[in-house]
Amino acid sequence: MTFPIWIPAALMAALFLAWRMAVQQRIRAEMSVNAAALSRFFFGWPIACMMLAGYMLVAGRTALPDLSLSFLIFAWLAAFAQMLATNLIIMSFGFRNLVSGTAYMKTETLIVALLGWLILGEFLAPLAWLGIGVAFLGILFVSIEGGAQGLIQWLRGLKQPSALTGLSAGFLFALTAIFIKQSANAVADVERTYAGLIVLTAVLGFQALMQGVYVLLREPDQFRAMLTRWRVTAQVGVLAATASAGWFIAYAHGPVALVGILGQTQILYTLGFGRFYLKEPLSQSELTGIMLVGAGVVLALASSL
Repeated sequence: MTFPIWIPAALMAALFLAWRMAVQQRIRAEMSVNAAALSRFFFGWPIACMMLAGYMLVAGRTALPDLSLSFLIFAWLAAFAQMLATNLIIMSFGFRNLVSGTAYMKTETLIVALLGWLILGEFLAPLAWLGIGVAFLGILFVSIEGGAQGLIQWLRGLKQPSALTGLSAGFLFALTAIFIKQSANAVADVERTYAGLIVLTAVLGFQALMQGVYVLLREPDQFRAMLTRWRVTAQVGVLAATASAGWFIAYAHGPVALVGILGQTQILYTLGFGRFYLKEPLSQSELTGIMLVGAGVVLALASSL
């Protein structure tokens, strides 16, 4: 049996995502949210182009396949949905609430599984659904302070503004995964890795164009700040493009729900970095969450192997 390529691709993506977020912390106080987000696309798109060109060179391809209108539509929808979801999460930070919007965004894990079933017809084994549920519970333990009491507050706060924006962001992030999959499926008769890299290049190109025009028109000084800090912002772009390449290749090859749940190992990387590099202690709820996420990932993967 051939080992599924989407498993190492998703694990790599989660690692580089955690790394990118750590680097991006260095520029949060130096430029606007829009400029910081643009650095991911502005410096990431050339990297995506080089990845695509490198794959074509190795594979002996001299031209791109014919790209349909449906490919372009789904790629644009993925780009726009991801950008809108990110803005909603930022918006949720403005609400004063016991539970942050990011905790509600974690419902993406469940939503993408449901959308994958309803829209893509991806049926999961009962063991996979059990794994997704266990991992989701673990994610909440890590994201919410207070353990079981925090979970009760999470449920009680579902009608709060931060919850509504967080849930909306989770839904849009889940839609992004679906659109990426549909865009890759629209690239017919080519290897799935090749299709994933084509989608990656298109999506980052759309995002660089849309976000770039906005920042140039509304925040030209921030655009200059992004260029001035290129040594850091370029790192963000390289890491973002590398992480996205892993996600897009994984989505092109595997079921979106299982790719999504495997991607939650980002939490393990982030907490591990904080514990062993920054010497930050782990709380009891974080330890519980780590074990639940790990168990959920193992259960979900066991259903597909």
